[in-house]
Amino acid sequence: MDPLLTVNNIEVIYHNVVLVLKGMSLQLHQGQIITVLGNNGAGKTTTLKAISGLLKSEDGEVTDGSITFEGKRIDRKQPEEIVRMGIFQVMEGRRVFEDLTVDENLIAGGHTNKNRAHMKRDMARVYAYFPRLKARKNVLAGYISGGEQQMLVIGRGLMSTPSVMLLDEPSMGLSPLLVSEIFKIIQAINQEEGVSILLVEQNARLALSIASHGYVMENGKIVLDDTVEKLQENADVREFYLGLTEVGKKKSYRDVKHYKRRKRWLT
Repeated sequence: MDPLLTVNNIEVIYHNVVLVLKGMSLQLHQGQIITVLGNNGAGKTTTLKAISGLLKSEDGEVTDGSITFEGKRIDRKQPEEIVRMGIFQVMEGRRVFEDLTVDENLIAGGHTNKNRAHMKRDMARVYAYFPRLKARKNVLAGYISGGEQQMLVIGRGLMSTPSVMLLDEPSMGLSPLLVSEIFKIIQAINQEEGVSILLVEQNARLALSIASHGYVMENGKIVLDDTVEKLQENADVREFYLGLTEVGKKKSYRDVKHYKRRKRWLT
């Protein structure tokens, strides 16, 4: 089956000077959850913004390679076009519209849907996934808890009826109990709604627990990709990302001599 989304060997430059992505490639298939792991500064968020078109707002540009969605090239399209095509990015940091109510935030997320009946249906669906939000629907988003704000930005993304959701650090700053709740909902959205998910997450153990395939990113490149089962068994992944290592010992994938870079999607 052809991939739903393909990032093929892209380079990204900011301000016409800073090279951030250096030949980044990945694939997402219909109904799949994949995750991208990597330390801060590896280029994970830049990858998501390249897909969603949000690079343009930060003077970033895809200067080489291509990004295709459902067989159509999207790396030259505007963010609003990409949203209408079915890709929505949930950005890190719980970026709600603080001066709007929960209800109004969801309505803003469904702005591409002109059918009022569909809008009501979609809001009911969001509130079914996030009953906490329903109880707070008339409260200004700036006054709800951090966990509720994270639920709100995911729900707002659902209002655009996406085929693909790009999730950037959904566990950031949340308690373990809330993180567990949100990740169960992410799984439900994937399984019940058929939404394919590209997940960037610092909590590698949690990300690998819900994904089917993972990519490890370092210094703007993919250095390893495999099924989550094989990644969880990989000695280097266990050491660098799952914390199963000697105390105080630090390494980089660049130091691993036996590592062989694999790109299954290139001929």
